[in-house]
Amino acid sequence: MEKRVINIALVDDHTLFRTGLRGLLAERDDVCVVADYGSGEEFLEALPKLDVDVVFMDIAMPGIDGAETTRRALQQRPALKVITLSMFGDDHYYSLMVECGASGFLLKDSDIAEVYAAVDAVVAGDSYFSAALLGSMTRSMIRHTGDAEDEDALSEREVEILMEVCRGLSNQEIADKLFISKRTVDKHRANILEKTGCKNTANLVVYAIKNHLVEI
Repeated sequence: MEKRVINIALVDDHTLFRTGLRGLLAERDDVCVVADYGSGEEFLEALPKLDVDVVFMDIAMPGIDGAETTRRALQQRPALKVITLSMFGDDHYYSLMVECGASGFLLKDSDIAEVYAAVDAVVAGDSYFSAALLGSMTRSMIRHTGDAEDEDALSEREVEILMEVCRGLSNQEIADKLFISKRTVDKHRANILEKTGCKNTANLVVYAIKNHLVEI
């Protein structure tokens, strides 16, 4: 059975970066860069006639920025998958990009293996956070446990563990930090995944941002 080709568009105001990313993506035969644009305005104008599955979206662009471009694009194409491209220091945009519907987050200096991993994740319906980005983002943690009578609300301990997940800590690192066993962390994490309906760490981070459990 022939493998389906994933059509990709690039939106970034730096021509050299778009050219480089296009060249890297061309190395995989089931990926096709169908177009690239230097601004959000150009992309939105072309979108109605564009056959595209995934968009790599720069955050900070002149004119319409990445967040607003993402919001408008997803109003037209709700099934479109947007992968945010950022530099260190763009942290203040991440919450907005999540709210606008972005599915993936990559640093611009990510290697090609991680770029492909992000494409595969979002096409499969998951979220993706760059490992380097996840480990470097500084967050102000907000304690929020919801209605005590809601059986799906996270407990105080589960919120605490979720905060550490969002910091990029492994289960063993969380156990060491909180002075509990890894088995206990494993159990709490499984409960968190079940209550939130998330599949993986990246989805948990998006859940935490959307539900205002963390501020970036």
